[in-house]
Amino acid sequence: MEFEPSEAQRRFRTEIRQFLAELPPATSAAVHDSGTLHSWSVHRAMAERGWLKAAWPVEQGGQGRDPFEMATLNEEFARAGIPIEGWLIAELVAKTLQIVGTEQQRSEVIPAILSGEILLCLGYSEPDSGSDVAAARTRATRDGDGWVIDGQKMFTTMAHESSYVFLLARTNPEVPKHRGLTMFLVPMDAEGVDVRPVHTLGGERTNATFYERVRVPDSARVGEVDGGWDVMMVALAFERQPAAAGHLLHLLDRAVGWARTPTADGATPIDRPEVRACLARAYTDLEVSRLMGYRMTWLTARDVLPHTEGSLAKLFSSEALMRAAASLVDVVGADGLLAGHGTGAPADGWIEHEFRHSVVTTIYAGTSEIQRGIIAERHLGLPRARTQAQAQRAGA
Repeated sequence: MEFEPSEAQRRFRTEIRQFLAELPPATSAAVHDSGTLHSWSVHRAMAERGWLKAAWPVEQGGQGRDPFEMATLNEEFARAGIPIEGWLIAELVAKTLQIVGTEQQRSEVIPAILSGEILLCLGYSEPDSGSDVAAARTRATRDGDGWVIDGQKMFTTMAHESSYVFLLARTNPEVPKHRGLTMFLVPMDAEGVDVRPVHTLGGERTNATFYERVRVPDSARVGEVDGGWDVMMVALAFERQPAAAGHLLHLLDRAVGWARTPTADGATPIDRPEVRACLARAYTDLEVSRLMGYRMTWLTARDVLPHTEGSLAKLFSSEALMRAAASLVDVVGADGLLAGHGTGAPADGWIEHEFRHSVVTTIYAGTSEIQRGIIAERHLGLPRARTQAQAQRAGA
């Protein structure tokens, strides 16, 4: 693997930084404080520059940028604290549809995603099963040429901003749970869909979504009937990115700024050994997280879906973020719990924010327990030792 950035990466990084520098200074704090980690103004500005489809082939209207250039884009937005979760979720669905979707889905839904017209959300988790998504109880029942969907999903982030939900539903209760699932693209404005906000400890808004006699045509189905788990495996390969590494990068940039700023008594926090040790440990974890991410990028560039590598990267980066945030609160002291941007809190309140938010990163896209199980079974070849009840408790 070549670690030195290419000339194309360097040029793209310069272009991205110029774009970010031109955004209003309060953009990052405003988006985070809203609870919805998406900005339509930023999203549309990215669409105008062709960045939403930058990774797609030129013949499909994209820019043909390689995975390393796209990793650069994600890293720079994360460093600036500009959330692009809405796009990342929609793009992973677009990539999944490109592989397993129908011709109609590829010709109608993907262009709407890449032009910035629509967002999509993920309808995987349910109240009683958490990360054990194969235990889904939401039902899709055949009804003539279409389907009727009944059930509930939990943690449907971006549902209130989305045009479709990428929904996993049970279509056959008579077979093993992984084999009786089917994936659907369900319009969020369909009759019978209800979205209710859920505000989290980390300050983010997610949603509970309810489906009561929601009718969709068979053309809404993605993949084969009872083949939803295979579709899910494709989607998860794109979802389990080390996103927490970006949050850690942003946090450390702000923490170093705090550490180098003299206090009222003239002392500089970075002169304290415990502060330097905390930052050194966090930067070490950041470097490992970034290398794991580059490993995934390297595999993607070779048309390999990084299934297990995604679990490794997601597990390490999310727990590294939680360690760093907790350590920073300790070394900053009581002031580290001051909240709010523009309030005089250390690091402009980002330490307190990530202390709350970091816990959530160990849950979404599969809990740490789920990731360890995947790594143990698929990477280390260990026997499957967890019972179904243990798996459900891990995902609760």
